[in-house]
Amino acid sequence: MGTPSKVAALMAVLLVLSGRLATATWCVARSDATQEALQTALDYACSAGADCAPLQQSGLCFLPNTIQAHASYAFNSYYMRKSMAPGSCDFSGTATIAKTDPSYGSCVYPPTPSSAGGTTPITTPSSGIASPPPFGGGLTPDNGMVPTLTTPPNSKAFSTSNVSRILHLNTIFIVFLFIF
Repeated sequence: MGTPSKVAALMAVLLVLSGRLATATWCVARSDATQEALQTALDYACSAGADCAPLQQSGLCFLPNTIQAHASYAFNSYYMRKSMAPGSCDFSGTATIAKTDPSYGSCVYPPTPSSAGGTTPITTPSSGIASPPPFGGGLTPDNGMVPTLTTPPNSKAFSTSNVSRILHLNTIFIVFLFIF
């Protein structure tokens, strides 16, 4: 076994790593939000800075093709691009903060602002009152945004990425044990 200082250093590294994973948050659609409210908020998020390209028919996050799933991805993209600023995960009460990674299959939700593909500045309108998001209308694929969806929600909150993180941490721990 290693010296007490090496063991202490290893424990500190593991504590920092586990703390980063434990404090990760994502912005997702609330399960009790109405389809209409989610569509309005989804339209707003995609027009106000979220990266909605993965929600296109050929995108990695198109399936499941539901308002709930698409809104969750767009909300999280917006939240991350706003550097997780207070109030950037509300969308008129249709969003909430999650501590469980909502990624699934090939659809990976960025866990940090730096992995979200850029940020958009936080601005306040000169009147001090934010204009409401556009209502209804459902953006169409023709204009580069997400389509209006009418299918019921069917999103997954757990994915194999959580298992991968746990295995990664265990591997790091075992490697350090052999080194020290």
